[in-house]
Amino acid sequence: MGRITEDLIRRNAEHNDCVIFSLEELSLHQQEIERLEHIDKWCRDLKILYLQNNLIGKIENVGKLKKLEYLNLALNNIEKIENLEGCEWLTKLDLTVNFIGELSSIKTLQHNIHLKELFLMGNPCADFDGYRQFVVATLEQLKWLDGKEIERSERIQALQNFPVIEQQIREQEKAYCLKRAKDKEEAQRNLQEEEEKEAKAGSYPGFEGRSPFSVESSCHVQAPEGQEGKCNQKKSKDSEDDLEFWNKPSLFTPESRLETLRHMEKQRKDQEKLSEKKKKVKPPRILITKDGKALNVNDPKIDFSLKDDEKRNQIILDLAVYRYLDTSLIDVDVQPTYVRVMVKGKPFQLVLPAEVKPDSSSASRSQTTGHLVICMPKVDGVITGRRQTSKSEKSTSDSSRERPNRRSKEIEKLEVDPSKHSFPDVASIVQEKKHRPRRIQSEPKITASDEDPDFEDNPEVPPLI
Repeated sequence: MGRITEDLIRRNAEHNDCVIFSLEELSLHQQEIERLEHIDKWCRDLKILYLQNNLIGKIENVGKLKKLEYLNLALNNIEKIENLEGCEWLTKLDLTVNFIGELSSIKTLQHNIHLKELFLMGNPCADFDGYRQFVVATLEQLKWLDGKEIERSERIQALQNFPVIEQQIREQEKAYCLKRAKDKEEAQRNLQEEEEKEAKAGSYPGFEGRSPFSVESSCHVQAPEGQEGKCNQKKSKDSEDDLEFWNKPSLFTPESRLETLRHMEKQRKDQEKLSEKKKKVKPPRILITKDGKALNVNDPKIDFSLKDDEKRNQIILDLAVYRYLDTSLIDVDVQPTYVRVMVKGKPFQLVLPAEVKPDSSSASRSQTTGHLVICMPKVDGVITGRRQTSKSEKSTSDSSRERPNRRSKEIEKLEVDPSKHSFPDVASIVQEKKHRPRRIQSEPKITASDEDPDFEDNPEVPPLI
């Protein structure tokens, strides 16, 4: 059975950004609500309130809704009009198809001076002789009754005949109340019998302490051959009981509505429990056998391709992951002999043709196709680029063996003089170069005889500056 909760009101207040204190319109129809509560405290500014097709048995907790203009309580279990005096601006009241038999209770609506429309069709009081005249004469502010406009001549005539009509209505109300009391007693007696029947069924022979449903569900769990007949009989009996319930004639009363709802609720719960029992528990997926052998698994059922890139000495796995799948739902685990990818909790595992390096592996995802590409370098061998380097190193080492002396001499020429342990003064070198041109610096080292053998030195010629 449903109840009016804050969460229920917020879910039905999306048009008001789920804010309930300033809510002006609220719809809580078909929620199986049995009691009207909390609305007058949480939604003081309500102007329109829809509560049709529920199980509300009494009008209450709406007296503080001063701004309420339209109240719909059709298809409920209301038997009396009451507690609406505080709804000062109530203009329209819909009580269609309820169980109102006390027609004199409409006198409480005389305080609602703004009430213009009233709907009482489908109630027991609507079958009373003089029903319309009594309502028209009692509520002089009404303009419409059951969708039909009240004319001025109709009201004048109703007021003239009001004493006689009122007496008739009271007699019919008294007869209805006596009949209603008998219906309540019968409904209470049927409810007690049903409870005793269920209590006896609960103490099923051989199944003490278990519900009758557990007896039925045990038929689905490897029942012995001797019990199969009993289970089938139990099923057929339940179906017969259900058919008997729906074919049994019943009065249209609040109790019959509640009984029907409880029966449907019980059926729904039994079906849920039965479906839970019938669900086969899947065994956990075996990814690695007891002897340590990895298996190929593709639970996500996605396409893939595995390539052996000999040039770069690596294995490439291209997994066709769904394009719009969030990357956070993908988990990659690379092992030396296999790779495992969890896609939304479903494992994809593939045994590799060669051993790889998990630490050097990389995984990337395409932004256009959504594919997941995993690159896994092999353990045996070296990358092609490094092989060429190693060959050049071997050739140089062989040549160095043939000419060891020359190689050692060349190395000695390139070495720094060990006697010089300090760095040269860069500043002084720059200054020296600045004051001394390179040409003058090199001239003292060069002799004339070395430069030109036919050169004759004339001492009378002054030196060049």
